Amino acid sequence: MNEKQRSVGHLVAVCSSEQKGTRKINTGRGILRPDFGLEGDAHGGPWHRQVSLLALESIEKMRAQGLSVHPGDFAENLTTVGLDLVSLPVGTRLKIGGTAIGEVTQIGKECHSRCAIYEQAGDCVMPREGIFMRVIAGGAVQVGDPVIVLPPESRASVARTGQDRPWRVGIVTASDKGSRGERVDGSGAVIREQLTALGAEVVGYQVVSDDRAELAAAMRMMADELHVDLLLTTGGTGFAPRDVTPEATGDVIDRLVPGLAEAMRAESAKVTNRAMLTRGIAGIRRRTLIVNLPGSPKAVRECLAVILPVLSHGLEVLGGEAGDCARP
Repeated sequence: MNEKQRSVGHLVAVCSSEQKGTRKINTGRGILRPDFGLEGDAHGGPWHRQVSLLALESIEKMRAQGLSVHPGDFAENLTTVGLDLVSLPVGTRLKIGGTAIGEVTQIGKECHSRCAIYEQAGDCVMPREGIFMRVIAGGAVQVGDPVIVLPPESRASVARTGQDRPWRVGIVTASDKGSRGERVDGSGAVIREQLTALGAEVVGYQVVSDDRAELAAAMRMMADELHVDLLLTTGGTGFAPRDVTPEATGDVIDRLVPGLAEAMRAESAKVTNRAMLTRGIAGIRRRTLIVNLPGSPKAVRECLAVILPVLSHGLEVLGGEAGDCARP
């Protein structure tokens, strides 16, 4: 097998099941959701084995033993061809289709009970040659899509916790027009660009209307279900009647972090005195830091430049990975 064959394969099946412990059905297509897995599959969720993969070459080994087996029979979500899956080390990233990216989290597994295939053949290839991944970036996938092993250098390493784990970041954009598809979310794109350039992982992103309850629900989901370290909102911090992002943030946080908002306003006021009119706040919900940013891409860049230098230490302290903030 040459280098190209080791680094590029294709999907031959996309399989899911509504219940655990059953064979999966090849539907031919699906949606990979960040930090969940394959949409509609019983194994999806915020854990390390969100998506399972098995090579067609592995299935062929079982067919050679006289078994009539097909993709999905081993309860794998994605069946590939042309890619040496089992040789990929944990931490390898795979690009699947146009936008989806997964990170390998486990090679093989321990079976606590014998499946029907093992009972038939006295062997099963999935525990040895199946692999598992979590979804870093979502997207649609279908049979025929390429599966590409990304080079190690594609993983930046600046925005990391004290345990050398990338920040998990969520983005919530407050925009009535954006939620209706009438406006491109330029500010959310700037946040994603800035944070991923530092090595952070954007695991959640939503554009919601300027509705207090809807904004609060999106923030709770990011903090409580996706367990993001940092949640950045953009928009809805002004004087307009529907600018309610600070109020929604106040509904979900446990403690205020006034220094971040004060620093952003102080620095922004050096550019325009209208910075005094922004009402954004920052606070903590459990172990998630939530920061309100303004609505314009330019202002988002300016404010991120102010707070990014101190966030690493703040997130380490919040996660219990560092001591106090006193300087020696």
